[in-house]
Amino acid sequence: MTGFAWAQLFLLGAIWGGSFFFARIAVQVVPPLTLVLFRVAIAALALHLYLLARGINFWSYRQHALKFAGLGLLMNVIPFSLLFIGQTALGAGVEAILNATTPIWTVVVAAFLTVDEKVTVNKIAGILLGIAGIVTLIGPGALTGLGGPLWAEMLVIAATLSYAFAGILAKRFKGVPPTVTSTGQMTAATLIMIPIVLFWDGVPQVATIDGGVWAAILGLGLLSTACAYILYFSIVQTAGATNASLVTLIVPVSAILLGTIFLGERLAAHDFLGMGLIALGLLTIDGRLITAMRKR
Repeated sequence: MTGFAWAQLFLLGAIWGGSFFFARIAVQVVPPLTLVLFRVAIAALALHLYLLARGINFWSYRQHALKFAGLGLLMNVIPFSLLFIGQTALGAGVEAILNATTPIWTVVVAAFLTVDEKVTVNKIAGILLGIAGIVTLIGPGALTGLGGPLWAEMLVIAATLSYAFAGILAKRFKGVPPTVTSTGQMTAATLIMIPIVLFWDGVPQVATIDGGVWAAILGLGLLSTACAYILYFSIVQTAGATNASLVTLIVPVSAILLGTIFLGERLAAHDFLGMGLIALGLLTIDGRLITAMRKR
C-alpha cells in the first residue's frame, strides 16, 4: 500500500469509528431495519445530489445495475441489518471483536476468488496481531460476554462474511468512479430495504423521532456512509479488497480515541497496549517492517 492509501484507510477508520456514536443513539429509538433504511436512503440522496452538482450522469452507468444491486445487498442490506440486530443482544466489545475478523474472511475469500490477492504469512500474522490488539484494547470485561446468545454472535460473523464477498465484488468496478459506485450501491440498497421495512416494521413514524436522534441519523447517513464509502471504494481500486478490509482493525481505536477527546473518557494501560499491537499488526501486513528487519 502507498502512503496515500494508508492515509485514506486511517481516515476511513476514524469516520467509521464515529458511526458507533451515531448508531448507539439512534438504535435506542428507531427499529434496526428502519435505521438501515434511513442510513442508506440519506446516503443515496446525498450522493445523487453530489453527482448532479459535479455534472456526472449516473444514468450513463446503468449497465452496472445488477452489480450495484449485488453490492448494495452484500455491503449494506445484509451486514447493516445483521449488525444492528446483533447490537440488541451483544455488548459493543464482543461485537467489535467479532467484526474485526473481517480481514481474515476477506483473505480466505480473496484467495479462492481472485488471482492477485493470495494468502501470505505477513497478512495472516498481521491480522492475528490486530485482533489480539482489539481484544486487549476492549479489555477483559468484553470477554465475559462471549458466552452470550449464539444467534447474535452468528449474525455478526455472517455480516463479516458478507463484507468479505462484497469487497471482492467491489474489485469489478474498476474504471467506475468511487462516487458512482457508492451512489449505485446505496440506491440499490434503498430500493431493497423499502419493501422489507414496510413488511416488517410498517411505515416509519418519523414524527416521533426528536431532533437529537435525527442529528445522529444524519451523521450516520452522510458522514459514516456516503463519505465513508467513497473512501472505501477508492482504497479497493488502488490497494485491493483485503487491504481495504483492514479498516475494521482501526475502527475500534478511532472509536475509543473519539470517546476520549469528545466524551472525556480516560485511556487505561491496556488501551495503549492494544493500540500498539494493532499498529504492529498493520506494519506486519504492510511488509515494510519485516523487510527492514531482514536487511539488518
